[in-house]
Formats: sequence, structure tokens, C-alpha cells
Amino acid sequence: MAAGMDRRTGKAIDEIDHIQQSIGDILSTRIGTRVERRGYGSNLPSRIDDPVDQQFRVHVQYDVAVAIRTWETRVTAERVQLIDYADGKPVFRLNLRRRRDGAPIAITV
Repeated sequence: MAAGMDRRTGKAIDEIDHIQQSIGDILSTRIGTRVERRGYGSNLPSRIDDPVDQQFRVHVQYDVAVAIRTWETRVTAERVQLIDYADGKPVFRLNLRRRRDGAPIAITV
């Protein structure tokens, strides 16, 4: 059953793909840039020039968890892991739990 639409193709996508797409959008949107939703997004875009060290890892993982908790109400983040960072683009492995039924979801975004 389709839960949403792929933003690139316009085709129907399932719930997990829609959640992954939604989280990607949330994380890549700088807070304050959406006219009708000024608080929407995350702090990740503002960290692009920060040195990549242990403190950076802690901060971005926290930023991801807060953004998911605030804007993606279908899931709860149980674990956020920065697995790669190249060319200013972080890649996260997310262990989530669907709020509706508690089902685990693992995605990479």
C-alpha cells in the first residue's frame, strides 16, 4: 500500500520509503528557510564547515534525533549513527520505531 509520493518521480512509495524521504528532507533543510514553517528543518546544514571530530559526531547525532522527534511524528529515533561524512554530506544509519505499532525500522539517510 502506498503511503506517499516519491518527490523525484511522482510515483507511489511505501511507508518506509516515505519516512526515509521525509527525514532526508527534514535533515537537509536549514531551520528558518521555509516561509510558512520557520522552525522546520534541522541544524545539520549550519554545521557544514565544522571540524569533523568526536564533538562534531555528538552534535550532529543529537541534531538528527531532535529533528526527527520534532518533525517526523510517525517514528521515534532509538539510535542515530553517523557512518560517513564526505563532501559535506553526512550519512546516518537510523534505528527507528514506528509509533503506531512499535515495529522497528532501520534506514540509511
